[in-house]
Amino acid sequence: MLAAVCLISPILHAQNQQSKELHVAAASDLQPVLPVLAADYEKATGVRLAISFGSSGNLTTQILNGAPMDLFLGADFVFPEKVVAAGLADSKAPTQYARGTLVLWARKDSPLQPITLDSLVDKRVASVAIANDLHAPYGRAAVMALQRLKMYDKVKPHLVVAENISQAAQFVESGNAQLGLISLTAASSEHFKEVGTFVRVPTSSYAPIMQCAVVMAHSERKIPAHDFLDWLLTPQVQARLPQMGLAAVK
Repeated sequence: MLAAVCLISPILHAQNQQSKELHVAAASDLQPVLPVLAADYEKATGVRLAISFGSSGNLTTQILNGAPMDLFLGADFVFPEKVVAAGLADSKAPTQYARGTLVLWARKDSPLQPITLDSLVDKRVASVAIANDLHAPYGRAAVMALQRLKMYDKVKPHLVVAENISQAAQFVESGNAQLGLISLTAASSEHFKEVGTFVRVPTSSYAPIMQCAVVMAHSERKIPAHDFLDWLLTPQVQARLPQMGLAAVK
């Protein structure tokens, strides 16, 4: 009997630990933001977030192919809506949790300093980092902005296309690109503020980056997933988002 109890105890412990962990697919622009929020949430609730970062498009493909996620935090409405349309979300529509902002960033040691939007068409520019517009909402916003600002044809030959917005930021931060159209979340991080400067791309030049989330219908942790999403939408957390590079929605 004692042996049976000893065998059951680790199983119950493992199940208990599993119930306190959420598997989250998160858009790459959240890489500077979500670990901070996740640490605060775990401290407050004991629930740990196991986060997989990637472009919203690639994460959606993984989810549609059966990736065992509890929550998807996308960088737009379109990709979470695809999860809803596939019948894999437990709601009829995605929930918006933030708004994103596109910026132009360059290293402080760049000869292009002080940068302006006109720096994009400076004759000295040979490389501009951008996220893949097919997979990354920030990449789509960047292409739209370049088109509306009548710069796309001049800038297109110099584009260095990254898989996601985090990689685009790495390209320009490392010097592998002279300029980068990146997220304000990256530009607002301590390291990026230390080594570079940015200017905001006019929001009128691209469609609103409505960052949305869905809870997975098949998840065994739907209630904890909704609890975390509700926490993201509390006034206290929403008030913190601007300092992290995201605009609040509440």
